[in-house]
Amino acid sequence: MKEIVRCRWAQNDPLMRAYHDEEWGVPEHDSRALWEKLMLDGFQAGLSWLIILRKRDAFRKAFHGFDPEKVARMKEADIKRLLDDSGIIRSRAKIEATIGGARAYLKMQEEGEDFSKFVWTMAGGKPIRNTTGTVPAKTPFSEEMSKALKKRGFKFVGPVIVYAWLQATGVVDDHALDCFRRKKK
Repeated sequence: MKEIVRCRWAQNDPLMRAYHDEEWGVPEHDSRALWEKLMLDGFQAGLSWLIILRKRDAFRKAFHGFDPEKVARMKEADIKRLLDDSGIIRSRAKIEATIGGARAYLKMQEEGEDFSKFVWTMAGGKPIRNTTGTVPAKTPFSEEMSKALKKRGFKFVGPVIVYAWLQATGVVDDHALDCFRRKKK
């Protein structure tokens, strides 16, 4: 039986393998799902993605399924509850950034700016393919996207976090050149 070749970062842990094989790098066009993944990438700052994956269900429960309208209505009592929730990353700044991110997302909607259309228009309408085989921490595009998100009120959206999010959501195709998930064109 032929061995499956996948990105090196996904080879050792079963949860990371499943995430890689089923989700990572799949072009996401659903606005709410794009927003959820951006918020989770903000929580990852300074930590490993495996920690976030292990806590993802708890995050979804804590943040009302990442329903932006419900998250935007969260108040100080909710923040205190979340700071006591050992199932998630208990960072006040990241929790507040998620609540603020819900408000920024809703403001974009109110102003007629669809989140998915905003992201994919900036990317030129299709995934950006990395053809070098070298994966950077950030790119000029992630810097541009970071600035655009910050201008709209998002926090924890620096260019490195944004690049990880762009990879995860398939806006950027950074699968290894020999990975079975890499799109052949």
